[in-house]
Amino acid sequence: MKSKRLFLSLLAIGLFQATLHGSPNIVFILADDLGYGDVNANNPDSKIPTPAMDRIATEGMRFTDAHSPSAVCTPTRYGIMTGRYCWRTRLQRGVLWGIDGSLIDPNRNTMARVLQSKGYSTACVGKWHLGMDFYDANGEIVPNDREYERTEEIDQVDYSRKIGNSPLSYGFDYSYVITGSLNMFPYAYIEGDRFTEAATDFFPRSKHQISIISGGPKAPGFNFEKVVDVFTEKAVSFIDESAKSEKPFFLYLPLTAPHKPVLPTSTFQGKSKHGIYGDFLMQVDEVVKNIDAALERNDLKQNTLIVLTSDNGSFMFRLSDDVADHIQDFKELGYHTENHQSNGIWRGTKADIYEGGHRVPMLVRWPGKVQAGATCDTTTTLTDWYATFSEIVSHNLSEGEAEDSFSILPLLQGKTAWDRAPVVHHSIAGMFAIRDGKWKLIAGNGSGGRQKPKGENFKGPYQLYNIEEDPSETKNLASSQPETVAKLEAALKTIQDRGRSR
Repeated sequence: MKSKRLFLSLLAIGLFQATLHGSPNIVFILADDLGYGDVNANNPDSKIPTPAMDRIATEGMRFTDAHSPSAVCTPTRYGIMTGRYCWRTRLQRGVLWGIDGSLIDPNRNTMARVLQSKGYSTACVGKWHLGMDFYDANGEIVPNDREYERTEEIDQVDYSRKIGNSPLSYGFDYSYVITGSLNMFPYAYIEGDRFTEAATDFFPRSKHQISIISGGPKAPGFNFEKVVDVFTEKAVSFIDESAKSEKPFFLYLPLTAPHKPVLPTSTFQGKSKHGIYGDFLMQVDEVVKNIDAALERNDLKQNTLIVLTSDNGSFMFRLSDDVADHIQDFKELGYHTENHQSNGIWRGTKADIYEGGHRVPMLVRWPGKVQAGATCDTTTTLTDWYATFSEIVSHNLSEGEAEDSFSILPLLQGKTAWDRAPVVHHSIAGMFAIRDGKWKLIAGNGSGGRQKPKGENFKGPYQLYNIEEDPSETKNLASSQPETVAKLEAALKTIQDRGRSR
């Protein structure tokens, strides 16, 4: 009884604080593999329309130098939720898979917990990809085993049991998710800490367009083509229900698209006239349109801060890059130079340490707070949203919280002077880069990802680029700027060694 009274008291305090500061509703849309050039507002040469995304840019602020903390998905999601670089965890390279265990320490604060403590209703709808704990019939945690993808009848997961460390454990009041990407088992929805349907079927490994769906346990009712629509419906329903409450809400909507497999629904097939990738982009834009419509229908737009961004760059190469191994795949997608460049002018692709791997679209609308049609050219990274939301709701960061996050609220308010430590980039193979002003140092001799040569981490010759003068990273200035290399190398080591950026 005493603990219940304490909980109610804390909840009341949180509600009071949210009302006192006029805290906005927050919608955070995290597209999956959406490239900088996939958004028309960023890429005037694009022939694939994205009117809903462009509307966010027109009515809000467009960031031209925003970055994901990693060039792949799991580490970026960790950074958003914790305000901390993922390479400080056990995951030093790559991503989680299938039924990997939870990556976030249960004792670590999260963005959702911060907002929940301030009286927000919180929901996560979409692709979680931060690990959960699954149990067998004896209540033991089931270790991940890629053999589940290839072999039937070896799955040890008891789908009737509660899931450990689901999004509910990290500050979300409601969640409706899949565990990872749409090409990772188990293919089943999880609502809260329970599967909605047991993954009793087996889906064989198969090719879908340019992607392999890895195969493995699947719920009988799970339809790959309908996942985007299902998540959109759940998100819209949450907004509709939240409109009936006095509480502000936080909706975290990590989409599964346009990540492979590229599976636009029949409504969008052929609609772009530029291949199925273009069709899929239009479907993603429709998600944004539906979310925006829900806000307007419920008279919530004026008091809602909406963020649209991506977990990394697009998997689509620029055709000027080394794509010999992929050109046939691109032809299947109807992808040609005259049609579209998913990563714009930036070199490389998802997974790479080059700009194409981690420079992402970021559009922010907050009526009455963010000037419509504004552009911000300051270097930021997605870990910064933790400190930003914390400042908005008057949450003071503790010493061991959000170590790599800096509030961008001054930038949203139109200020140009902003003090932030250098931004650290990370590739799928664990290659580091550090960005400070116009200079970017890559601590390795390749892409650290997909573009050839992949190179080796911390092996020379290092790469130094002047991003202002050479945004496509074509001229390595390391040999002619040894003092700049030494300065950036020392700054990177300091951030790594002291365990925090701030």
